[in-house]
Amino acid sequence: MPHRIALAVLSLLAVPFAWAAEVPVRAGDGALQHAIAGARPGDVLLLAPGRHSGPVTLSRPITLDGRGAAVIDGGGAGSVITVTGDDITVRGLEITGSGDDHEAIDSGVQLTRTARRAVIEDNRILGNLYGVDIHGAADSIVRGNTIVGRSDHRMNARGNGVYVWNAPGAQVIGNDIRLGRDGIFSNVSRRNVFADNTFRDLRFAVHFMHTGMSEVRGNISIGNTLGYAIMYSDRVTVQDNLSLGDRTHGLMLNYTNNSDVTGNLIRGGTHEKCTFIYNAHKNLIANNRFEGCDIGIHFTAGSERNGITGNAFVGNRTQVKYVGTTDVEWSLGGRGNFWSDHAAFDLDGDGLADSAFRPNDLMDHILWSQPAAKLLLGSPAVRLVRWSQAAFPATLPGGVIDSAPLIRPLDIPVPPALLAAEAEAIAAAKTRRLNDADPLTSH
Repeated sequence: MPHRIALAVLSLLAVPFAWAAEVPVRAGDGALQHAIAGARPGDVLLLAPGRHSGPVTLSRPITLDGRGAAVIDGGGAGSVITVTGDDITVRGLEITGSGDDHEAIDSGVQLTRTARRAVIEDNRILGNLYGVDIHGAADSIVRGNTIVGRSDHRMNARGNGVYVWNAPGAQVIGNDIRLGRDGIFSNVSRRNVFADNTFRDLRFAVHFMHTGMSEVRGNISIGNTLGYAIMYSDRVTVQDNLSLGDRTHGLMLNYTNNSDVTGNLIRGGTHEKCTFIYNAHKNLIANNRFEGCDIGIHFTAGSERNGITGNAFVGNRTQVKYVGTTDVEWSLGGRGNFWSDHAAFDLDGDGLADSAFRPNDLMDHILWSQPAAKLLLGSPAVRLVRWSQAAFPATLPGGVIDSAPLIRPLDIPVPPALLAAEAEAIAAAKTRRLNDADPLTSH
């Protein structure tokens, strides 16, 4: 008999939620709350087309499915949907009507620290203070949603599209995020994946603070103030992302160490800097294309021991801004970078230029420290200084030197469908007046 009881228990465990059912839920006040209260683990609540009143809290492993036609409206108070239990799925809904409380992080969907393995997918999350708040909810997935934030406040007073706080294993994949403050803001987290998202009309597309061992991969940032801001973070992979027409920086590494930045296209037209690297160490920056910015890379003297190879610097007004007194080698393993302003030969056909390249000279250093000296550009004195440096390399200042420049640039194509959006963002940036103070001064 004990053996039979054990087998019965095992069979029940092997088929979880065998009693689960699909439960239709009519639209109207109170119907959704009543259905949630009576739902059994594993039930799928099929919401009828129309408006369902919120807010609601989900504590048992159930699925809310709006099949693309149901709306949950929070009525302007708190979070519209709060998830507190494990293995809960929310899909196919329009979610709107959160409150305005930043301290409570009023959201379209809020995943609390007791929620694990939540799946939020294929929803339209519109006009909420925050879109999705992953607040300590481990191993959650936010996938395939359209998240549109607010534009009725100053940008720095809005909420984020997706806010990740201390949520190891969280994945944010394939979402379309517009308006609000930051597209994804991740703080004090680890082992996260942020991939294949599209960001428009934001302050930062992706903003990391103290987020390690994570991936930012295959995302598209168009017309934001800054594309990808990786700050105070270690062991981050930033790979195959696009920054098109972002207004100040495409990529910023600030106190970021032991990370890989590879295969990214940062294309200006409006950028002040394609990339800003500040006090960042032991990173690999390889096979990226920095194109059409005022400055290709602004590299501060505090950033050392980085491997920089295989990149293409194309058509930037200043390819590199580096103020330092020592030489810094920008090649790795005998392979450097492509420089569009390096006139060189490759007589042996090995793909490497026959002469080293220095992107900056003494006049660059003078112009950076004394901007008024720009009035002398083109004068005989400036031409004499530059001729002297070419004739006597020992007079060159410390700075970046590429001992093995590439002859051919890396090409990273942009899908044709994005070209119109890029052109629109560049045109808008040229006439834009920010309604905030400098949005980069507070993070």
